[in-house]
Amino acid sequence: MQLSSLLDRFNEPETLKMAKMGRELRAKGIDVIDLSLGEPDFDTPQHIKDAAIRAINDNWSHYTPVAGFMDLREAVCFKLKRDNGLDYKPENILTSTGAKQSLANAILALVDEDDEVIIPTPYWVTYSELVKIARGKVVEIRTTVENSFKTTPEQLEAAITPRTRVFMFSSPCNPSGAVYSKEELAGLAEVFRKHPGIIILADEIYEYINFVGKHESIAQFADLKDRVVLINGLSKGFAMTGWRLGYIAANTTITKACEKIQGQFTSGANSITQKAAVAALTGDLKPSLEMTAEFKRRREKTLALVNAIPGFKCFAPEGAFYVFPDVRYYFGKSNGTETIHNAADFSMYLLNTAHVSSVMGDAFGEPNCVRFSFANSMTNIERAWVRIADALAKLR
Repeated sequence: MQLSSLLDRFNEPETLKMAKMGRELRAKGIDVIDLSLGEPDFDTPQHIKDAAIRAINDNWSHYTPVAGFMDLREAVCFKLKRDNGLDYKPENILTSTGAKQSLANAILALVDEDDEVIIPTPYWVTYSELVKIARGKVVEIRTTVENSFKTTPEQLEAAITPRTRVFMFSSPCNPSGAVYSKEELAGLAEVFRKHPGIIILADEIYEYINFVGKHESIAQFADLKDRVVLINGLSKGFAMTGWRLGYIAANTTITKACEKIQGQFTSGANSITQKAAVAALTGDLKPSLEMTAEFKRRREKTLALVNAIPGFKCFAPEGAFYVFPDVRYYFGKSNGTETIHNAADFSMYLLNTAHVSSVMGDAFGEPNCVRFSFANSMTNIERAWVRIADALAKLR
């Protein structure tokens, strides 16, 4: 059977692949501890669930507008003003079935064949693959542990060519946990001012999971705001991964273009989810802040355990819920049966020997690192790192 050549342009997400392999081992009765998790291990706050139940009882069960219900788009505007000091109108907002769809809409609306999209490494696995689907070209800016996994204005300037169409980044970053300060964003903004044709995709999905202070958005620079496409959603900050609700805030030309694309793929997002999202975006943030406080405690424990592992070089994450250590120290080592040649081998060794799942850094554009989540219970985190330490001690 002949399938479309589109399937050859991009790869299956390694995050989903590792989760799948973990499930397969569990089905065989093996106790796998999941540190590949990309979702909070908390339940959705009660006031949000109550709003969904009311929506069901009030029969919000019909097709929704492609862009989303008006009260939801107004709620997004309210949130952006309350939390970020940004003024948007409902016509600037498009809600989608998750932030991943919002990113896909934006890339497909902005990128033509051979257009260049600059992405600092490490980046979320889907960024590069969406560019490939659109037949664009990924231009990576390599960052390092030493510079806190952040791109500099000088690196950005050097990466720009006449074919550059989009710059795409996240803050807080998945997988590194890097968070850009206002001063660091201002430095990048100076470069963008010299290149008015570049659109900036700012993924802020981990906004509330910030351990170093106030979230800063690059859209705060008024002269750049019309060139910024903000990507956000409810999965991480409100523990609503399964509800599937994301959104963009952008100038109306981009929003309408994304709406046109979405209209042919999914139309509007789930009606009940939208009503629950209004409660999330306009309601009490206390549950989100309590969740972040727990992640901060797990972060401290995880860092202590990671830094006790010989050979690891690890940046202390400033946001999100991952550590992303450089594991090159173990490349070339063996337990007599298996040899670790790269980060993929390292992750598979831990899965099969320690029964702990992680995600190899190649998927994020950084082949020397591995991502471990601390979105799991403190008990499981401690158990997992004991297993990891024992497994790595067997390598010579």
